[in-house]
Amino acid sequence: MRLPLLVVCLLHIPIFSAETTLPPTLAMRIEKEQASSKEFKTAWQQCPAEQRPGMEFLLIHMSTRDASSLPSEFLLENIKLAYQARQEMPWGKDIPDEIFFNDVLPYAVLDEKRDNWRADFYQRFKKIAGDATTSSQALERINAAIAKELGVEYNTKRRAPNQGPHESMKLKMASCTGLSILLADALRSVCIPCRIAGTAMWTTKEGNHNWNEVWLPEHKRWLFTEYHPDKNGLDHGWLMADAARGVPGSVAHGVYATSWKKTNAHFPMIWNMRDTSVAGVDVTQRYIDLGAKTMIQPGDCELRIDAFLLQADGSKKREALDVEVRQFDVVVAKGKTPSTTADMNDFLSIRVPQGVRYQVVIPTDNPNRPRAIEAIAPKNKDEFLRVKLEVK
Repeated sequence: MRLPLLVVCLLHIPIFSAETTLPPTLAMRIEKEQASSKEFKTAWQQCPAEQRPGMEFLLIHMSTRDASSLPSEFLLENIKLAYQARQEMPWGKDIPDEIFFNDVLPYAVLDEKRDNWRADFYQRFKKIAGDATTSSQALERINAAIAKELGVEYNTKRRAPNQGPHESMKLKMASCTGLSILLADALRSVCIPCRIAGTAMWTTKEGNHNWNEVWLPEHKRWLFTEYHPDKNGLDHGWLMADAARGVPGSVAHGVYATSWKKTNAHFPMIWNMRDTSVAGVDVTQRYIDLGAKTMIQPGDCELRIDAFLLQADGSKKREALDVEVRQFDVVVAKGKTPSTTADMNDFLSIRVPQGVRYQVVIPTDNPNRPRAIEAIAPKNKDEFLRVKLEVK
């Protein structure tokens, strides 16, 4: 009789002890969205107690696609390495839990392929950060070195706009979105909170753009940067004047930042505008305020200048060349055009008064024989003018 009694007793023993039972939030997630209960439970059971708040946050807010497909081993390694970086980096202790959970811990930013990048990036970028004692120092070093370290540059020939880090590194090319994903992953690997910000459609020109925002303990607020940072530092860049013209609340023309935590908005992904799975925060007003001083004043026209080298096969290659804006023999402004690796919406921008005739030239040693020249005369209605200079 003892054997049946033992069997009955065993049947009444809970499968999970009180310590490893899923919290109600995760149990509800499994029931509501038919998430992979086996992987959720395994990830929760094997997660160290001190890391469980992060694991719970990650599982609750992950997309339905991830909840039904990602293995527990992937989640556990990601959690382990994120907490390890927080402990080892000098600035880790100064990052609030809500920022760490939302903008360091996640294994992805948008809808890119879920690559297992964190271990590799941690080794790479911890070495580059070196003896940095602040996140600002580490950010500056990583921002300056990432292109050389990963060998990836902007190129419109990339396969997809939302490439995962491994594909971008394999192809050696990426879109502005792909570059932003790389920078976000690199910074997160060493516990620097980072997210992607962007607009689905500029109000002042064609196209979209995505870039990065970082949260630094020294500033305790979000600041923007890019894969190729502006020489003037954080919260400076060619995009500022255009972002300042964003429309708050507009999915198409607003500026949004990504969030792992679910919000009442979504981040618009121009390659799949129907996909609302990536949570977003409307940050348009911050850019309006930030770029107020960059707005074009009445009576001015912004010249957006590009230079191209004509190739033997008839194609054109964008090139960084010195340019002058002249009124006959007087140079009123000068600058250098963006190179072939710059974003296609990044131009040499020079502002001039409307209603005046100018010559935009690529100079040579002989001022009377420039390599290229275009005559323009901005009218009163012209806030912007595109100028394309071509050189054989």
